[in-house]
Amino acid sequence: MSTIDLILITLNSILWHNSVLFALLGTGVLFTVWSGFCQYRTLTHGVHVIRGVYDKPDDPGAINHFQALSAALSATVGLGNIGGVALAISLGGPGAVFWMWVVGFFGMAIKLTEVTLSMLYRNTDDPDNPHGGPMWVVDKAFRARSPKLAGLGRGFGILFCVTLLISTMTGGNMFQAWNVGVITESYFGIPSIATGIVLAIIVGAVIIGGIKRIGGVAGRLVPIMLVLYLVAGIYVLIVNISEIPSMFALIFRAAFSPFESTGAFIGGTMGYAFLFGMKRALFSNEAGQGSSPIAHSAAKTDEPVREGIVAGLEPFIDTIVVCTLTALIILVTGVWNRSAEATLDMPTSIVATADAQWSIETTTTVPKRTHDDWKAGDRIFVIVHGDPNPQSGNDLSKLDGTITTSAAGTLQISWDTIASSVKPELAGPDIFVSYVGATLTARAFDAVVPGLGKWLVTIAVWLFAISTLISWSYYGEQGIIFLAGERAVIPYKLIFCSLTIVATLGFLKTDAQLDNLTGIGTGIMLVVNVPIMWLLGRQAMVAYKDYFARLESGRMGPEHSPPSLEDLISGKDVE
Repeated sequence: MSTIDLILITLNSILWHNSVLFALLGTGVLFTVWSGFCQYRTLTHGVHVIRGVYDKPDDPGAINHFQALSAALSATVGLGNIGGVALAISLGGPGAVFWMWVVGFFGMAIKLTEVTLSMLYRNTDDPDNPHGGPMWVVDKAFRARSPKLAGLGRGFGILFCVTLLISTMTGGNMFQAWNVGVITESYFGIPSIATGIVLAIIVGAVIIGGIKRIGGVAGRLVPIMLVLYLVAGIYVLIVNISEIPSMFALIFRAAFSPFESTGAFIGGTMGYAFLFGMKRALFSNEAGQGSSPIAHSAAKTDEPVREGIVAGLEPFIDTIVVCTLTALIILVTGVWNRSAEATLDMPTSIVATADAQWSIETTTTVPKRTHDDWKAGDRIFVIVHGDPNPQSGNDLSKLDGTITTSAAGTLQISWDTIASSVKPELAGPDIFVSYVGATLTARAFDAVVPGLGKWLVTIAVWLFAISTLISWSYYGEQGIIFLAGERAVIPYKLIFCSLTIVATLGFLKTDAQLDNLTGIGTGIMLVVNVPIMWLLGRQAMVAYKDYFARLESGRMGPEHSPPSLEDLISGKDVE
């Protein structure tokens, strides 16, 4: 294990301590009860708002409610829904899905609160190009309370922007590019670096046009990619409809009890199901991160709560609908606990490579694979007994390896190392192919219709990644503007696009590495943003109750009939 991996693991253990997760969950419960279960309002009134009946061209802002939701969804509905769910199940087991639902439900209240606050405090000095987000909230709120607190508010804003940029470059950028590169190379043999270059060019062409172009592209791209993915996913579930009831039972059972080792799954404790379910759901729907309020702050409206209500739809669409679909596909097809695709020649010895580090000697005879043929770069793993593994609740761990080409031109297996205070022993001769992130979801589709995963998931991954990249680039841009002003935007965009290429150079190899990298950015943002919500959340709740009091008393209502879908999607209804 490299030094970088050890650092990432240590930071994640701090940022994702159970106390942090319980604090976030408690925040969602607090605002759910305080608002009188705003989830209902979101699913009813929120739908009317995004239909455009409240849109007014003269209100401050750059894009309509539908485009703001699409821009935010284009950041949340991304590879977290395809690759992140797969990571949650492969690392935490089926029980992780239940905790994703919990985060999705209470995340609706969190999202409403943080977006309402950002709308209350957004900067509209330029009404056609507003700026918003937690950094503006804490800066303006502290400044308004006392000039003596201005420096403290600015400091908190700077701290948030630093965490925002970390998350932008990792989860919002590199996670996306890496997944696209891996799945494209896996299925089509196109080098990951080529994928990175193409992504950088496409994203650069969009983000150079600012939030209006991003909103326009997202407004068209998000509905298309969602419909494409949902239709194909529903077909897979229909084919396996008899398995669905037992999968729901499995999810609930595994959420509250340890789950034993089975096939490629090495086992999981209730605690780790909770941990990975929470982490991946938060990474996917971004509740509490403070990121999507930045996109929503560009909406044309003079009612802050109205955009907060719209934002509450995000966790529902992202987690309750799309993530659940992906999870059920992975579970009903059985790819999460799949059988081996090859077996090692036994006996195979495990040897010491360094102090408490172990590996298998390079295997020169590569056993035949049951599906397709091996190719250089394929990642595999075997299961070994070693030190107690807190994640699995037993003494099982994965020992990874890579199919490489020898000097003689033949294929061989080069094994990684594993840390253990005792000499590990092979649990068996089985060799499992590593389907990391989106490739596991693609394998699930392929299990039902051969080739479906290859084409559908590859296309979906590209669309989801592009949409997420363009929205997260805007989030980072707003952080840069707060820190250094407009002059730093162009250099930032160049760095952002460059990192899209860097992510595809091959330094990330396993699902654990991917989880650790993206967990840093998400975790840091939560630690900074959630206290802001605690300090100022009362203002959001007061505004929320006042808004619905006026709505229910008839003092406020729709401004006009719904615009045409074309005008709504393009934003012409507010021009």
